[in-house]
Amino acid sequence: MNNVIKDLHGKVINAPIAPLGIIAMAGCEDIGRSVNKWLLQWQGVNNTEFFDTEYYTVPGSDRDTFLINANCPRFGTGESKGVLRESVRGYDIYIICDVTAYNIRYKMYDMEVPMSPDDHFSDLKRIIAAIAGKAKRVNVIMPFLYESRQHRRNSRESLDCAIALQELENMGVTNILTFDAHDPRVQNAIPLCGFENIMPTYQMLKALCREVKDLYINKNTMAVVSPDEGAVPRNIFYSTVLSLEMGMFYKRRDYTRIVEGRNPIIAHEYLGPDVEGKDIIVADDILSTGDSIIELAKELKKRKATRVFAIVTFAFFTNGLEAYQEAYEQGLISKVITTNLTHHREELLQKPWFARADMSKYISYLIATLNHDRSLGKLLNPYNRIKNLLERYAKEQLDKGIRLV
Repeated sequence: MNNVIKDLHGKVINAPIAPLGIIAMAGCEDIGRSVNKWLLQWQGVNNTEFFDTEYYTVPGSDRDTFLINANCPRFGTGESKGVLRESVRGYDIYIICDVTAYNIRYKMYDMEVPMSPDDHFSDLKRIIAAIAGKAKRVNVIMPFLYESRQHRRNSRESLDCAIALQELENMGVTNILTFDAHDPRVQNAIPLCGFENIMPTYQMLKALCREVKDLYINKNTMAVVSPDEGAVPRNIFYSTVLSLEMGMFYKRRDYTRIVEGRNPIIAHEYLGPDVEGKDIIVADDILSTGDSIIELAKELKKRKATRVFAIVTFAFFTNGLEAYQEAYEQGLISKVITTNLTHHREELLQKPWFARADMSKYISYLIATLNHDRSLGKLLNPYNRIKNLLERYAKEQLDKGIRLV
């Protein structure tokens, strides 16, 4: 229930359920600082974009920072512990954790070891254990859901994602927020815990419009293509809000052998409208090696598509950047749009074919809304914001004398 109170003048204001505290885990320092900056700007301000009442702070929360000093120091053997450097008693805590931040290293037996997703998840649990039930509420923001690609059992396999979610629930976590989960149905493992699968559709399209100034968004000049059957729902959304036709590829795999942990792809088969002369948006949740998207781009180019824009929530480039640089130089890929929810090396940020959507303001809204015990419904549905974005984009182009037909 909302904590609605009145000030001395009888004005209704919406109070948070508890003083706000943010813990940015190792690898999330930059986005943590950015989120903190936005939240500090909103203190005592009537922000009407998502709040119909004043963003109100209770005594004890009007500090000069919402960031909580916490870390996980390690012993020489690689063992660790979670440590809070200040009290969090009675706080509404939000822990931001990027389990894919491979740039974070620690010393073990005098060797520098990069942190794995397992290490990051263990550190998250250590911090929750250090809180030890003193906080009023603990919420976890995990942009890339830990072990989300091991979400179902095909044979004698572990169900890692389900086990991890149950661990967090058993440790007292109230809400888990993630972005574009590989399969959001994994939340069925914790049916009594708050779980939000958030789609960054608006921010991705905003980044695309910022980076590409000559898009012709209509059925005659643009289409949406799903890279496989698993990505169909997110591509249906893109095609619907943009009023474009949609096609899809499906992957024929060799199930008689396993290469690097997966069945190799034999061929990409296409189903859908003609793509000749059209710009193509390809939306997916993960770009790991990126081989599949390059192969898909080749298939689209064979069908005489004009430009290919890959929109992926998490771009990892686990095999390096050379293949994508070559694909860009050959005209296969025009842009890769992703979020800043995971670490990207500096070399990648300088590439002309790469662009990021900043998610920090959106995360700030999510935190502020939950901290005030308000509904996330308006935040989770980006339809109206996308329509307004497209109208602004069309107007900007017309003002420049570019007619988008």
